[in-house]
Amino acid sequence: MADTIRKCDYFAIQVPNRAGEGARLLNGLKAAGVNLLAFTGFPNGRKAQVDFIAERSAGLQSAAKKMKLSLGKKKTCFVIQGDDRVGAIADIMDKLGKARINVTCVDGVAAGQGRYGAILWVKPKDVVRAAKVLGAK
Repeated sequence: MADTIRKCDYFAIQVPNRAGEGARLLNGLKAAGVNLLAFTGFPNGRKAQVDFIAERSAGLQSAAKKMKLSLGKKKTCFVIQGDDRVGAIADIMDKLGKARINVTCVDGVAAGQGRYGAILWVKPKDVVRAAKVLGAK
């Protein structure tokens, strides 16, 4: 099965960097019925940045408003899913490199049962070209 590469909206939020904050956010979104395709969180100064990639951006925005969360502006990333194999992400990075598109960040993970997934970010000026190079939907 070929890789599926989707161009997706994502929203960043700055939150306190303390135990339980991730659970609070994820449980709130769960209660609101928000299906996340992916999320990532990392320290950012004295706070933490969490990026949410939802199946439906409108649902995420609505839930965030009810939770009194201040989402950042809508940005674009790529969500990649496929059959796990040696060099799966290397192949994707190679395509972008040959097109002279710099990758800002990439997170990849083996999902088990022979599958893998990744989130990939490029600069806004490169999104359209990256989508074309990757054959993103």
